Amino acid sequence: MTHAAISLAGKRVVVIGGTSGIGFAVAKLAQELGAAVVIASRNSARIDAAVERLPGAAGDSVDLRDEASIANFFENLGEFDHLAVTANDWGSAGSGTTSDIDLAAARDSFEVRFWGALAAVKHASRNIASNGSITLTSGMLAHRPKKGALLTSTVIGAVEHMARGLAVDLAPVRVNTVCPGLTLTEHSKQMPDEVLHAAVAELPLQRSASPEEAAAAYVYSMLNAYVTGQTMPVDGGGALV
Repeated sequence: MTHAAISLAGKRVVVIGGTSGIGFAVAKLAQELGAAVVIASRNSARIDAAVERLPGAAGDSVDLRDEASIANFFENLGEFDHLAVTANDWGSAGSGTTSDIDLAAARDSFEVRFWGALAAVKHASRNIASNGSITLTSGMLAHRPKKGALLTSTVIGAVEHMARGLAVDLAPVRVNTVCPGLTLTEHSKQMPDEVLHAAVAELPLQRSASPEEAAAAYVYSMLNAYVTGQTMPVDGGGALV
């Protein structure tokens, strides 16, 4: 990319899940590069707080568990250029052994990360720019499953495969996935220090990512008009060990 291409001036960027963590970092970086930013989330109070932290951004509520809410959000939004979906539902995937899986909870674990993302893309596709982009979110467990995390690995792996299909189906709109490793968001910072250290001890870079480092991959997906159908790891070399 030329220096002139490293700009989102005149573009409208929507971040679903943009009130905190990686999503907020995506919104902030996009705005710094000149974009008009819309932050969306289910929680109105968190939207207000995020918009206060990012003056000039707009905010609106959307519930990825409710297709009517998603349809209404995009209908009111109007035309835009880029969509990033970073929203997550930390409580749904759960953990445990395969023999003890609660199948109702297993189905529910797909609601936000998979079905919610697909519903967002469905309605976004009606008013996104033809040269725009959509970036979804997976995670390293899709590639390096861990014992007791079957559902998480399955859901985020499904997101990556969905994005590849969407890249073909929605072309010339580009669709990619960012695959973050352990990132020091508000959520992960609640983990005990010893757990955080153990999770990165074997990595080539031996540390977690910052939300800003992860966000750069989403913005790269927006900026590079020749990248589609790709999964972009931001994992500190996690796929190598």
